[in-house]
Amino acid sequence: MFVHAKRSCTWPKVPPVLTPEQIKAKEGFMKGWHEILETKYQLVERFNHGWTSKLPHKAGSRTLEIGAGLGGHLPYENLADQDYFCLEMRPAFCERLAQRIRPDHVLCADIQKSLPLPDAQFDRIIAIHVLEHLTHLPDAITEVKRLLKPDGVFDVVLPTQGGLAYRLASMISGERYFRKTFKMDYQPIFKTEHVNDFPEIISVLDETFRIEKYQYFPLFIPLYHINICVGFRLRFKNQPLERK
Repeated sequence: MFVHAKRSCTWPKVPPVLTPEQIKAKEGFMKGWHEILETKYQLVERFNHGWTSKLPHKAGSRTLEIGAGLGGHLPYENLADQDYFCLEMRPAFCERLAQRIRPDHVLCADIQKSLPLPDAQFDRIIAIHVLEHLTHLPDAITEVKRLLKPDGVFDVVLPTQGGLAYRLASMISGERYFRKTFKMDYQPIFKTEHVNDFPEIISVLDETFRIEKYQYFPLFIPLYHINICVGFRLRFKNQPLERK
């Protein structure tokens, strides 16, 4: 059971319409920001990727990482003991991913739509800072549910969007970088990318999953207003929890 703040909302979300100039800046920002994250904000990245990769999984697991970006999570995983696939919707990012893992293990598609894959394919599905971006989040979770084996795990890291600490952290990181680089207002860009806040995501997840493990960062106290992100290991509600 999720004991965190929850909030219902109407789906799909309708983000603001951007001008061509804003769209160009947004795409440039997404590429640049993914590259900056791997170098400048290593402490946060070590939590985002390190906490997830240290969770136990069965040898030989079939794993799907959704929203894999440029592959920032790959170095944290032991790819030798699992069959690892990356799902990414941006073609340019998919090309970069295909240089880091087997090209036939890169799926260039949208998790919010039905994928050309059979049911119950994966032992483990990973989503690191992805769910806050999805305008059709319930559809994405339905597809995760379809692709995950009945005894599989869903490993999620979320920003505490809507919380006080997250807002402050965003102002001095992504927003500052965008304003300095592109010389325009960041808020329209942010509102088209970060469409779901933490309580809304929790509300959707709670319909299907329950928590096996969790960890807040950086204060480790389970209050989202004073942390900037949180990791969850989730299982289907009808599956027993494994505590080790």
